[in-house]
Amino acid sequence: MTVASHEVYAMFAEPYFRANIAGSITPEQIAFIKNLKMVKNTENLISENLYIFEEPELKSVKDAIQEVLDIYARDVMGISQQLYVTQSWSLVCPPGVGMHGHSHSNSILSGSLYYCELPAQPAGMVFTRHFSYQQIELTPDPAKRNIYNSPINRVIPKQNDVFLFSSHLTHMVEQNPSTEPRHSIAFNTFVKGRLGDYRAVTELVL
Repeated sequence: MTVASHEVYAMFAEPYFRANIAGSITPEQIAFIKNLKMVKNTENLISENLYIFEEPELKSVKDAIQEVLDIYARDVMGISQQLYVTQSWSLVCPPGVGMHGHSHSNSILSGSLYYCELPAQPAGMVFTRHFSYQQIELTPDPAKRNIYNSPINRVIPKQNDVFLFSSHLTHMVEQNPSTEPRHSIAFNTFVKGRLGDYRAVTELVL
């Protein structure tokens, strides 16, 4: 054997962030969100209002989400600019219903908030390495999947969890296997502050 040793290193890792905001959501706020007017989405139900964090009743929830975004911007992205929520909406997956794979345009970071009790068998959120066109498809052996080659990652939410992930990531929600509805809130973000450099004529003030 000619190879004396070898190493594998992570390069450009893609993070997802999980925080728990237990205590930041009151029973009254849970009831308020559940009573929002819902309309038919592609597969599940979505709130008619797509800026629900602007509702005064949800100010403390929005503040908690902002605190999570501040941690992510500072500790994960390492940036001085501030992330803030743009659109925010409520989602319901009735029994047997999930959500197809998609990504979020015009957003830097997207998030999901599981603000109330989940079904005993909560449907997971699935992230995939998906491209609309691939010339070569090299599928790893299921027994040899790892963080470098896996085409799919699955996360299981818990009540009071907030997930943050890059908006370009393709993600879906599994079909709800329970007899109870699966409730969540989704949101998008952008940045505010000063980007670039004045002297390099790359400055952009947002």
